[in-house]
Amino acid sequence: MLEIDGSQGEGGGQVLRSALALSIVTGQAIHIYNIRAKRPTPGLMAQHLKSVDAAAAIGVAQVDGATLHSKTISFQPSKIRSGRYKFDIGTAGATTLILQTIFLPLSLASSASSVIITGGTHVAWSPCYHYLALHWLPYMHEMGFDVRLSLDQAGFYPKGGGRISATIRPVRQISPLQLTHRGSIKRIIGVSAIANLPLSIAERQKHQALLRLNEYKWNNSTLDIKIYIENLPSQVKGTFLLLMAEFEGGRCCYFSLGELGKPAERVADEALDGLLNFMETDGAIDPFIADQLLLPLCFAKTKSVIHPCQITQHILTNAAIIRTFIPVHIEIQGEIGSPGSIHIMPM
Repeated sequence: MLEIDGSQGEGGGQVLRSALALSIVTGQAIHIYNIRAKRPTPGLMAQHLKSVDAAAAIGVAQVDGATLHSKTISFQPSKIRSGRYKFDIGTAGATTLILQTIFLPLSLASSASSVIITGGTHVAWSPCYHYLALHWLPYMHEMGFDVRLSLDQAGFYPKGGGRISATIRPVRQISPLQLTHRGSIKRIIGVSAIANLPLSIAERQKHQALLRLNEYKWNNSTLDIKIYIENLPSQVKGTFLLLMAEFEGGRCCYFSLGELGKPAERVADEALDGLLNFMETDGAIDPFIADQLLLPLCFAKTKSVIHPCQITQHILTNAAIIRTFIPVHIEIQGEIGSPGSIHIMPM
């Protein structure tokens, strides 16, 4: 049984999720201790517990210690089982992170699967549904994965109640990615969305974003900028603004969530700050998608090179967990907080 220290690196939930996915794919039993040791509330929260439950279901695994707030679990998978799955977090925990935990194993199964996950779809400290649909999903398709996503209902903090659906079919071959030079900017698209709130809030978010985007000195004088307003079905109130910039050889995506007492203009400004800070670097992709590409690229047929605008502790931690399971060469160049390059050579 492989021993995994959950406090290593950034010491958060990524250690658990990557370890679960790799345990299923490799068939390696694991014992994880110090789970989320560096978080204000260590141990398994509802979202992480449901990740373990989901991994156990598709990995037909024997699990010990999977209880709320537990800091230690043992996980022994037996095989990858495709099928029809429903997972309900019961809180506003991130549905997207549970999907990413089981995505690679289900892609390597022998037949198709359908997954429905209920919880938070647009919550803090996780990629929101629109980030996955607009940014992550196209890269998965480019790599050869066959996955379809849909948003059945949006879920926001604190009640959640959102629902995403995914159909995942077996991948035939995983292709590498070369994301080293972003080139010229092609277009910017955005989504300003509300749920059970006045449409004027989404319009204010859009107006503020366009105001600052049009003030920025772009190299492309005919840059196409479009921000779409969406009124999302939901049981709860919520709002967000997402912006994605597409380049000749890369892409970046940033979003911000509304909350009680937070002006619509500040929601827009937070997303804008992320995008415009990205523009001040030579990165080809944002650091969040770099982190999410790392694991699947380790199973590609040949070498990949990606150039994020920032090397993060999250990326370093994810790479360390991957190296524990499989003989892949991951070379990370650059300092934390600065642009860098990641070379991934499957063995």
